[in-house]
Amino acid sequence: MSTIKAASIQMKCVEDKKKNLAKAIGLIEMAAERGSELIFLQELFNTTWFPKDADSDNFQLAEREDGEAISELRNIAAKTSTVIAAPFFEEGVEGLYFNSTAVIDENGGLIGIYRKTHIPQIPLYEEGYYFAAGDLGFPVFETKFGKIGVQICWDNFYPEGSRILALKGARIIFAPTAAAFASQERWKTVISANAIVNGVFIFRANRVGNEEKHRFYGESFCVDPTGELLEHPSGTGDGIYEVEIDLSLVQQTRRDFPYLKGRRQEMYGTLAGLELQPEGQESNK
Repeated sequence: MSTIKAASIQMKCVEDKKKNLAKAIGLIEMAAERGSELIFLQELFNTTWFPKDADSDNFQLAEREDGEAISELRNIAAKTSTVIAAPFFEEGVEGLYFNSTAVIDENGGLIGIYRKTHIPQIPLYEEGYYFAAGDLGFPVFETKFGKIGVQICWDNFYPEGSRILALKGARIIFAPTAAAFASQERWKTVISANAIVNGVFIFRANRVGNEEKHRFYGESFCVDPTGELLEHPSGTGDGIYEVEIDLSLVQQTRRDFPYLKGRRQEMYGTLAGLELQPEGQESNK
């Protein structure tokens, strides 16, 4: 399958998780009726942006991967024959909590989980209070469309993750975000850059809606392997953003611009805390 129709769901969330889940399911069904086969939800899709401050009561919002939200989405994926990527507040084991994304296949099977690796701790994004750093690495998920990867929000500013996913075969990277205020150009720039240097599609799904301390602006978008927008970004309200993705462009672009082929991995030891030694010299360590 070369060309697929993909969609992101952006929606204003309320305090009631059940209402958010029902709203998301309704939009997923609408997207599927319009032909979308791959559907992405926004970061922490079924809650308000609780990491705006540190409050221990918010840990009760977390769910396990077999909780209500993911279980219901598995049912709707099977009903609509769609692949769904759903970011959620995950309760792990032994008191660990994660900002995660579940990837579900068209039969309702849970392909796997990605846990956000890079956790910001800045005003109004008190994520370090809630989330442990991801411990599952950078998995790629085998879908009927090929391999996809996930980089959640802050992850996208660390290009190593996107590179690893590309080297592991990802052709699409899903980037759920919770961006507010005036940051759209920054997101366009970094996501386009990651798409260009890795020859992948990157689909950003951003939160939307005015909350107590945030104005999430939506404007979800998808860029192709050359970094170009497939369509104009979505609006600032509830809705479905749909694009046609021609996966053959990945191979074509990597052939025309062989950045991955030209990598010099032996030069990158510094990224892992290793110092490169000139030929003929030995480390004193």
